[in-house]
Amino acid sequence: MSHILLCFPFDESGKLVTAMTTLYPLRFEPLFRQYLWGGRRLGTELNKPIDDDGVFAESWEIVDHGDDQSIVANGPLAGTSLHELIEQDATALLGDRVATAIRSESLPSNLRNRFPLLLKMLDASRDLSVQVHPNDAQGSRLDPPDLGKTEAWMVIDAVPGSKIYAGLKAGIDREAFAAAVAAGRTEETLHSFEPSVGDCIFIPAGTIHAIGAGLLVAEIQQASDTTFRIYDWGRVEANGQPRTLHIKQSLDVIDFESGPVSPVTPVPVASDAAAVTLVDCDKFTLQRYTLSDSHRIDTRNTFQVIAVLSGAIRIAGDASADVLRKGDTMLVPACVESILIDPVEAAELMVASA
Repeated sequence: MSHILLCFPFDESGKLVTAMTTLYPLRFEPLFRQYLWGGRRLGTELNKPIDDDGVFAESWEIVDHGDDQSIVANGPLAGTSLHELIEQDATALLGDRVATAIRSESLPSNLRNRFPLLLKMLDASRDLSVQVHPNDAQGSRLDPPDLGKTEAWMVIDAVPGSKIYAGLKAGIDREAFAAAVAAGRTEETLHSFEPSVGDCIFIPAGTIHAIGAGLLVAEIQQASDTTFRIYDWGRVEANGQPRTLHIKQSLDVIDFESGPVSPVTPVPVASDAAAVTLVDCDKFTLQRYTLSDSHRIDTRNTFQVIAVLSGAIRIAGDASADVLRKGDTMLVPACVESILIDPVEAAELMVASA
């Protein structure tokens, strides 16, 4: 599919000023993953169009990773993949800085010209495996190369007693951890806590972690799908065999210096009373907005990934007539200079950019 990508500018009321382009705030069709730890809340809580039968673990909302491609859901660009949009005009979509970064020759050739982040929703009706992800340097040595995976979670719903496992207990070094794994005592080494709705947990690459049963989570991460599984609670596959573990690979990438991980402390944004910063790292910035009145967010010449955590909103320039509700997501191109958001009801949003 071929399009000329420009941008639709909008005035204070959200009305089109001059039809310069075809880029606009984008909704995508979700991609679903059915894993044994999934449930039904992607449909019942987040209104995702899952099938009537089966368990659904993940909804990939915005992704450009090989064959896994987000497809524009509506408007003039309906049917276009996210990767096609980048190929046509990466600067308009991503902004100058990010567009330059994804073209860098320092990246393996298969990782160039890709959208740098992945947004997903996860429904954990059972504990996820205990796992770890490599960093960029380690990922580049894989075959085929992949990005590292630094990620952050926003807790949307939590059944009482649900746990998050994040980092190792204080004093657990490589030798102690390897001995515990060999003895079947992995769980004893893990730091855990019971999260609350609204908590944000930052998981840099190299951090051992697992999302516990009963949690509904929005996750922003690097656009990588490389996972090393360390422990899987004794579960077996459909054929009765234990699930594959990656002990050696995990020991090579775990950051044994990082220690326990707790929910982040929000930092108020001095220039915007509606916003707090949750994560500001070299891979992405993540903020939370609490809105009850119309609000404008400056895109600062970079794309903005938006997920509704609660409530309902409208965004100026949205090609859909529907409001964005809990669990709905949107990608606002960098060439849209600011985002005018009108809450239909009081809302909380997570907003990420690179």
